[in-house]
Amino acid sequence: MLGYLVRRLAQAVAVVFAMSVIVFVGVYAIGNPIDVMIDPGATQEIRAKLIEQYGLDQPLWQQYFVFLANVAEGDLGTSMVYNIPVVDLVFSRLPATVELVLVSVTIAGVVGIPAGLYAGYRPDSIGAKAIMALSVLGFSVPTFWIGMLLIMAFAVNLGWLPSGGRGDVGEVLGLHTSLATADGWSHVIMPAINLSLFKMGLLIRLTRAGMVEAMSTDYVKFARAQGLPDRQIVFRHILRNISIPIVTVFGLELGSTLAFAVVTESVFNWPGVGKLIIDSILQLDRPVMVSYLIMVVILFVLINLTVDLIYARLDPRVRLKGGA
Repeated sequence: MLGYLVRRLAQAVAVVFAMSVIVFVGVYAIGNPIDVMIDPGATQEIRAKLIEQYGLDQPLWQQYFVFLANVAEGDLGTSMVYNIPVVDLVFSRLPATVELVLVSVTIAGVVGIPAGLYAGYRPDSIGAKAIMALSVLGFSVPTFWIGMLLIMAFAVNLGWLPSGGRGDVGEVLGLHTSLATADGWSHVIMPAINLSLFKMGLLIRLTRAGMVEAMSTDYVKFARAQGLPDRQIVFRHILRNISIPIVTVFGLELGSTLAFAVVTESVFNWPGVGKLIIDSILQLDRPVMVSYLIMVVILFVLINLTVDLIYARLDPRVRLKGGA
């Protein structure tokens, strides 16, 4: 196991390094942030001073190695727009995104997996067909359109929920979170449902496919011949055997939700990292864009490693190369 972890960590470092080069070059090609930061009527002296201040007068390769040296010291640079360290800026927005993602993936898992099990256990029932139809809608309907419908229905017409924002923040175990207040929950529930629909549809279809396949296997037939109740067969035997693809998708979707909750945060004016990166792209805030994208790469690498380690725990047939 130790050898496997060392190899995977070495691969992770190589992936992060390669992606940092791609991200840095790609962001550099987007445009010159100085053109956005200063007034078009500014003098050439002011323009040249800003370019020198941010190190944009250096060759690209030299800018990249300066960036790597700063990252090694824990410095991701300073935002050109907000004029504060990128680390402080991102971590000031990160709690709001984490709250939204945790609630959305919880909704997707709590609803999607049992619904998929039922749809696979009774595939010809009316309820199963209705569940599969709703899962197709979760795939097909654009997120921003569903978000606007939710706002129109529950905020404008019914007036039950606020249309946007984060709401009041409370403190739990030293952490400041809007999930500690009723007002915070009223603000998070709509964007969380909106963000969870695609993941929910994916989990429903994946769980149903595994359930249908497992129902025809010999171990299920033997379990029924022994007189085991259906609940025990489904939750103790079938769910355990189909859990690997579910865990894989759930882990990757958790990472993608955390990294790319951009549309939902924009529609509901949620003050998270997704909205920050949209604003940074519009304003060509290069340090924020580069740091955010590299953090996303690191996030996905860590999630993939975690999912691989969970494999061995869920299914004893899976053996990690280099360790039992």
